[in-house]
Amino acid sequence: MHDRKRPSRRRLVQFGGFVITGSMLSMRKAAGAEPSSDVPAEAPTGRRTKTLDQNYFKGMYATEADPWRFASSPYERDKYAATLAALPRAHYASALDVGCSIGVFTHQLCPRCDAVVGLDVVPSVLDAARARCADCPNARFMLAAVPGDWPHGRFDLIVISEVAYYLDRPDLARLVARVEGALLPEADIVLVHWLGVTHYPLSGDEAAEGFIAGARNFATVVKQSRTAEYRLDVLRANKSDAR
Repeated sequence: MHDRKRPSRRRLVQFGGFVITGSMLSMRKAAGAEPSSDVPAEAPTGRRTKTLDQNYFKGMYATEADPWRFASSPYERDKYAATLAALPRAHYASALDVGCSIGVFTHQLCPRCDAVVGLDVVPSVLDAARARCADCPNARFMLAAVPGDWPHGRFDLIVISEVAYYLDRPDLARLVARVEGALLPEADIVLVHWLGVTHYPLSGDEAAEGFIAGARNFATVVKQSRTAEYRLDVLRANKSDAR
């Protein structure tokens, strides 16, 4: 999930649980209205200072079933293909897809795994993911706001795609700890993040580099690639450290 700019996309500004278009915001400014006190705090850079909560994502999905165009964007299509191609193994026993949204990538991941667990924070989104993956009996989904919520079990593949930059640095550290505790020996961790300007607590580079630094005691980078739009990092858990 991310905030890519597309020529056809309306500018969306989040106020509490509501989504306001750029034209509506202009009308509010012209009328002299002040932003709601419920707006999450922003740093001088314009970025949010705290982890984005469930209400933020509920707001994004309130008016559009697929606001980030996961099912139709050429960017997403190419990124998913690159992510699958970057997986070091042809097949995995158990995979975790953190921030699965409507399940487009989860559905593509299922043939490569014996079992896949998808996590997201919006119930209606998980309903859409279940419907999309109805032909995948190895997929299950869980309502979870990471890093506070986390599934039981251990995994030999954890995918964190366009998610870590929604977290502030303390929560990113907690996510790293969650991942460490959920790894099977020599598991793979895949990080994918958009590199454009966002209003999230972290940039794509900050999120990826922060995760890699936090995981240095239990995982090693084995593959990295970078396009003009996103970066992809693959880490391998150290056999002796994964618990």
